[in-house]
Amino acid sequence: MQAICVIHCIRKGNQNKWIWIIVFLPFIGSIVYLFTEILTNNDLHNVSAGVSSILNPGGNVKKLERELQFAHTFQNRVRLADAYLGTGQVQKAVSLYEKSLTGNFSENEHILQQLILAYYDQQRYAEVITAAGKIYKQPQFNRSRAHICYTLSLEKTDQLQKAEEEFKKLGGYFSQYEARYQYAKFLQRHNRSEEALKLLKEML
Repeated sequence: MQAICVIHCIRKGNQNKWIWIIVFLPFIGSIVYLFTEILTNNDLHNVSAGVSSILNPGGNVKKLERELQFAHTFQNRVRLADAYLGTGQVQKAVSLYEKSLTGNFSENEHILQQLILAYYDQQRYAEVITAAGKIYKQPQFNRSRAHICYTLSLEKTDQLQKAEEEFKKLGGYFSQYEARYQYAKFLQRHNRSEEALKLLKEML
């Protein structure tokens, strides 16, 4: 907590007195800085909502269902769809996402990324590839879980060369451990165990 507060203090250019308070009053100083300089009232509400959704995910879904019944807005539909996907109610999520892809939101990046995850879960690989094509050039797609699902869907549809090209692109990001791990499994599935072992050793 101290490290987070000090780094935040330096980046924001806050007064040096805060650094002394954080360092010499480790717990109290950090707590005071956290609540006065980092968290806004809206942040506190989001933290509270997040904890509540973890402890009682079903309750959060019910709340979002009521909000959608009260107001059929784009935001309410997407929030409920995200909650459905997070609690494993994939088909309900897909239905809401697909209904939301209209008008100005027909190529909404968030919805398409979430649909890719949902379609992959349902083994609808062709639809994963179609959805990915709409956001493939977006910078956020490169490092996303959706990109991994797209790459695995290429393999599932026997587009092996293209799948490997995508794995290599994903492997270019140092933090992409899951992507490189999936690439190692891909190599192993296609009788290239030595290459898989080399990659896994590099990761270690």
